[in-house]
Amino acid sequence: MPDPVQGFAGNPLDRLSQLREDAQALARLAADPAARAVVFVQSMPILRMEGEDLSARHPLAQARGLGAATTEVLLGRDDKGPVFALLLPDDAAQAQEPAGSGALDLRKWLLPKDPGLQIHDLRTLAVKKRLGRPELAVLAQAKSVLHYHATHGFCARCGVATIVAAAGWRRDCPACGARHFPRTDPVAIMLVVDGENCLLGRARHFPEKMYSCLAGYVESGEALEEAVRREVMEEAGVLIGEVTYAASQPWPFPASLMFGFRAQALSREIRLGDDELEDCRWFSRAEARAMVEEQHAEGFFAPPKISIARQLLEQWLAEEVPSVVQTRAQKSA
Repeated sequence: MPDPVQGFAGNPLDRLSQLREDAQALARLAADPAARAVVFVQSMPILRMEGEDLSARHPLAQARGLGAATTEVLLGRDDKGPVFALLLPDDAAQAQEPAGSGALDLRKWLLPKDPGLQIHDLRTLAVKKRLGRPELAVLAQAKSVLHYHATHGFCARCGVATIVAAAGWRRDCPACGARHFPRTDPVAIMLVVDGENCLLGRARHFPEKMYSCLAGYVESGEALEEAVRREVMEEAGVLIGEVTYAASQPWPFPASLMFGFRAQALSREIRLGDDELEDCRWFSRAEARAMVEEQHAEGFFAPPKISIARQLLEQWLAEEVPSVVQTRAQKSA
């Protein structure tokens, strides 16, 4: 499988990890007139119009003027200059409409400090293709690390409030000296296949009639392949044999890394087990193609193109069907 071409991969930044402990270098980067920042509030980026297009990058001075940031992180540098991430307090933004149902947050948000700016849910921006791939990747990096700071303000060892260090890539405890780093949660996601059929499921929070690949968090002391087999057995009761790695994808909801696999089924009977899924079924290759093309007779559809689940499906659909290959060979003989 080729590297993902959509979603939240493809970050163009040099992360400058070698400079994170260099106070003078960090000061120079912040003082650079070309320095910009992405700004988040309530896990959503604040956007501005740049000509006819939306942009998540603000001049650093303007970004700092939007309010007293609770956290500032150096994301890295691109060919235009340094890029930072700022997190504003939750009360800096106000929702103009109540929350709706579904995976996308379609509420209208207002930043009273500057009503001309826009605030949008990152998943919505990706699904609706409001930003390009590199910008989405930078926002994914920012969202994940800022979420860590927003939820891990105290030392896990002694409970004392920690201090942001290493340009935002570490938190240090002033009491016991412990160092804490932003976490990334590994998730195994797998397209289970059996000949010309694939296994897809529906979680309770999915949009109505959407089916996707099975997935689950990797547990401590567990290999990725073991996680694939365990999750499929727990969720669907299907035994898995060969497991083949396909690709990975950052998934900033809030801070996961998805590892995509093809998994070969050794059994067919489905037994829903752990309440993760409300439905799970086998789909033929023709049905899966209809779901991707949104032409399924029952209205079922596949995940959006931003997800690695969609890429796993499309790769499988693009492969030659063995019976077709054999027929061609017989005709040419």
